[in-house]
Amino acid sequence: MNDKIINWFPGHMQKAKREIREKLDLIDIVYEVIDGRMPISSRIIDLDDLIKNKKRIIIVTKYDLCDKERTDKILSEYKKKYPVLVFDLKNTSNNDIKTLINLTNELLNDINETRKKKGLKPRLYRAMVVGAPNVGKSTLINRISNRNALKTGNRAGVTKALSFIRVGDTIELMDTPGILYPKIETKEIGLNLASLTSINEDILDKEEIASYIIQKLYERYPDILKDRYKIDIKEFNLETIFKEIAKNTNSLKQGGEQDYLKVYNIIINDIKEGRIKNITFD
Repeated sequence: MNDKIINWFPGHMQKAKREIREKLDLIDIVYEVIDGRMPISSRIIDLDDLIKNKKRIIIVTKYDLCDKERTDKILSEYKKKYPVLVFDLKNTSNNDIKTLINLTNELLNDINETRKKKGLKPRLYRAMVVGAPNVGKSTLINRISNRNALKTGNRAGVTKALSFIRVGDTIELMDTPGILYPKIETKEIGLNLASLTSINEDILDKEEIASYIIQKLYERYPDILKDRYKIDIKEFNLETIFKEIAKNTNSLKQGGEQDYLKVYNIIINDIKEGRIKNITFD
């Protein structure tokens, strides 16, 4: 792999940051959504500067897909500074939603207490949902609002515009487009984001992404690699591994030659579709 740092900052992300700054005065609390499989790489590096001193809850999505032991060690550091909630978006229960709403009400209670003392009626609390592309923001909002309010998808950059959604009796949500920092600081962070679909893999080299995924699995989760692709690895050799995967997935061209592009797509899609679980790349 080369050492070039990935630079991917579509125009709508830059616009999103400007809109967030413009609407920040309307917001009481920020829900920062991160991917449990990359709890460091999926955080927005300049979010502190962007939202200033607004209260924050970190919401960890795709927790059902992560290596919980590894992820929990990272989350324990975040919990020293912010409340952290974990969600399995496919099976989010009403209790999960109630926990989020109750925590929000608790953190923002002083707003309406102050209004009450001034003789004013209580108002809705306003929450802004932010996160890198495809960490599960829109799916989370759909679960919280109990309706398919937002377009969702398993590719980067589906949400494009700001909108408000009423949640229960006390909260309204402002959704924002997925945003990333202008410059991804290390090659590893860039490849984590690409491997776990926060960067559109179509703009990057699929061989490089697939190679990175295989290397991570070999280093950290060799049993998953072995079981998923039915290969017995004595030592790490990408060419040999790709050949074995091609053979075991029938990824062959006419004449029996390995179809490596098909192999790369299989590996990338196994991650994207959640067929490979219990992994954390950070």
